[in-house]
Amino acid sequence: MTLMRRVLRWTLLILGLVLGSLLAVAVGRGIYRVIWPDPVPVTVYRLARGTVEETVTNSKAGTVKARRRAKISPEVGGRVESIGFRSGAQVRRGDVLLRIYAGDLKASMALAEQDLVTSRASAREACLMAELAQRDLKRTLDLKDERIVSVEVLDRLQNQSESSAARCEAARANAERAQAAVDLARANLNKTVLRAPFDGVVADLKAEVGEWVSPSPPALPIPPVFDIIDPSSIYVSAPLDEVDAGKVRPGQTARVTLDPYPNRSFQGHVTRVAPYVQDIQEQNRTLEVEVDFDDAAFARSLLPGTSADVEVILRSVERVLRIPTYALLEGDRVLVFNGGHLVARQVKTGMRNWEFSEVQEGLNEGDPVVVSLDRAEVKEGVRATIGDETGARKDGTGKT
Repeated sequence: MTLMRRVLRWTLLILGLVLGSLLAVAVGRGIYRVIWPDPVPVTVYRLARGTVEETVTNSKAGTVKARRRAKISPEVGGRVESIGFRSGAQVRRGDVLLRIYAGDLKASMALAEQDLVTSRASAREACLMAELAQRDLKRTLDLKDERIVSVEVLDRLQNQSESSAARCEAARANAERAQAAVDLARANLNKTVLRAPFDGVVADLKAEVGEWVSPSPPALPIPPVFDIIDPSSIYVSAPLDEVDAGKVRPGQTARVTLDPYPNRSFQGHVTRVAPYVQDIQEQNRTLEVEVDFDDAAFARSLLPGTSADVEVILRSVERVLRIPTYALLEGDRVLVFNGGHLVARQVKTGMRNWEFSEVQEGLNEGDPVVVSLDRAEVKEGVRATIGDETGARKDGTGKT
């Protein structure tokens, strides 16, 4: 019995020692982690050389537009007789887009042309009679000195010549009036034919054969029948903040990004800077700029109305040390990975934009600058390890 008690006592003692040791180890590791936490994984950017640009960007989304865009309707209302082109079709200047039924106007035109023929014939007859009367008068005047004709006969021929000349003049006036009536009838008839104002593409059509269409004057909310766009006149209109008004001028290089083409940019140049500031929103006054694409063939493929962003390049420096602008802390400081710890360094910056900043002093090429600053544990003095690494592309665009 005594032996069993001793064995049980030693067993409990050993078990207590083991449990105590395990508890001591656990507590020790917890204290160690408090004093020496695990290294924080960070993303670093290896300082490299590249291009840094000073730019200005649009304050809100710009829009792809066409300088030559016509929303047109016939000049007169009526029932659609035929449609020459549908949406998406290429048209040439003068092509017939639409015809309105014009049977009554064609009849009026034919009647006016007949009146013109009659009036011209009457004018020819009257003028021939006037010419004949003039010749008779001339012959009679030649006989006057020989006293062969009386004064009464001479007066009668004189009156006949003058009246014939007047009838000729009146007949010619009637013929001119008939010609004007024909011109008016032709003009009214031409109004029933809608033609393309320039080479382009039919962007929209809001009519069908047999439907009734009306003119769409500016003061009335009547939608136009045709929307014609000239693809060769595509450009981007973008609003810049008014504070940048003195920096932008025509001829400057610009980059355009488009929603349908993510992660791509397209070269262009500023062609127009508005001569005034728009104050539609008093708290957000803007200056409109227009940018043309350098690649005209690509521009022709764009759809007006597409959202676009514009970045105007004011000046640039090449082959300079640069870091992502978002790596800068307050006071132009950065965190550098050095020997397993994060060390703060003061830097002197030069030209900068929203993407990159030029480093003039404080860092060397290849230094690992921390860019993952969105976590509270990433701060000066902490132990760290490099979890990911980025660098600059060598494409000359200043992008990573």
